[in-house]
Amino acid sequence: MAKWIEEFRRGWQGVSEPPAILGFGLVAVCLTLSTAFRFGISLLRPDVPYSPYLPAVFVAAAFGGERAGVIAAIGGAALGLMLDFGEAPQGVATAVLIAVYFVVAALVILGVRHHRSLVAHHRELSSRLSREQRYRELVVEELQHRLKNQLAAIHAVTRQALYDYPVAWSRIDSRIRALSATDDLIAGKDGRGCDIIDLLHSELGPYGHVRFTLNGDPLFLPAKLAVSLALIFHELATNAAKYGAFSTPHGLLHVSWTVTNDMLSIVWDESGGPIITTPGKPGFGTKLLNASLRGFDGKSEIAFLGTGLHCMMQCRIESAAKSS
Repeated sequence: MAKWIEEFRRGWQGVSEPPAILGFGLVAVCLTLSTAFRFGISLLRPDVPYSPYLPAVFVAAAFGGERAGVIAAIGGAALGLMLDFGEAPQGVATAVLIAVYFVVAALVILGVRHHRSLVAHHRELSSRLSREQRYRELVVEELQHRLKNQLAAIHAVTRQALYDYPVAWSRIDSRIRALSATDDLIAGKDGRGCDIIDLLHSELGPYGHVRFTLNGDPLFLPAKLAVSLALIFHELATNAAKYGAFSTPHGLLHVSWTVTNDMLSIVWDESGGPIITTPGKPGFGTKLLNASLRGFDGKSEIAFLGTGLHCMMQCRIESAAKSS
């Protein structure tokens, strides 16, 4: 029975028609049920010789194929002529009813045929899209693998070159690791980018999740902007660990962001850290902050308040990224 059901399911989906013997059996069952229904109706009202067989034509064509549908249509017409369950129409009326019956039956069979062709086309299209998606995933995975290998090679070469300069190496090492972590986040989204919340958690998580709060709606960052902001957040977090909120037991960080007219505004607000009365000269982090945002029509403002470092950043973000 399960095999028969599978054959009829494949027929409905347009994959293949069931074997002829199954098709003929389906036609016989449909015509028998239609005849029984016709007989029951004739007990309540005058006999309707042909229309009760139209559902049989549909079921036979839908599950058994066009051949079964045509046989059911012909069989229904023959049964309508041969069996008389009451005052059946005669003469011209019979010819008209048969003509109407065959027209409707033909429309039913053509409709089922169109349905099967659409289903087959949709299945073929879905299969092709699935193959293209798998190929795309393989290409992206291979590209990510090669980029990861290149980053690891750069990391190793740089470490060897700066072996005698541990201070410089420690600064470069942390930034390379920040880029690597961001690449992993972007890879999780097929290389398109990552969410700003995930990016901030990646950079700030090592300092303890109770040390910072985030306030803003989920926002998808394009890959290029995500990499730039990752470096910025890393520099700010490193600065907070050395001189700011993360350098004291009770220091806190609050990061918030909003988007207005394609402009992303980010506020980095520290509190509870050491009071900085005389800021030093702009270092690498400040230069990186300005240079990274300049490529996105952005700017930054840094203020050393009594409560701690306050940094406001603005940059342009693509409209498509907001709706992702």
